[in-house]
Amino acid sequence: QVQLVESGGGLVQPGGSLRLSCAASGSIFSIYAMGWYRQAPGKQRELVAQITTAGSTSVADSVKGRFTISRDNAKNTVYLQMNSLKPEDTAVYYCKAELTDIVGNVLHNYWGQGTQVTVSS
Repeated sequence: QVQLVESGGGLVQPGGSLRLSCAASGSIFSIYAMGWYRQAPGKQRELVAQITTAGSTSVADSVKGRFTISRDNAKNTVYLQMNSLKPEDTAVYYCKAELTDIVGNVLHNYWGQGTQVTVSS
């Protein structure tokens, strides 16, 4: 069992910044990777950024150069720093923790409750 608690969403003007936080608890040592997804109304949920237990990171092309994913192992927390925000970044952002087997098959995904990010003037 893994529990994820998200925070940091809100309303920001274009060009502004927000930092999202995702605190994990429970069987955290079973986690292979954690990531941030977002879903806008009428659209599919999409991967924004991911970080593995080894520290490897990846960021979607749409946010590359603007968003950064990071972690604080002491606090069991993953962050998404969002800079130069655009109206098209408006979405509900979800934290995900991924468990895999030894060959990389996904065993289970744990999801946070989601936090709203609205970019508007």
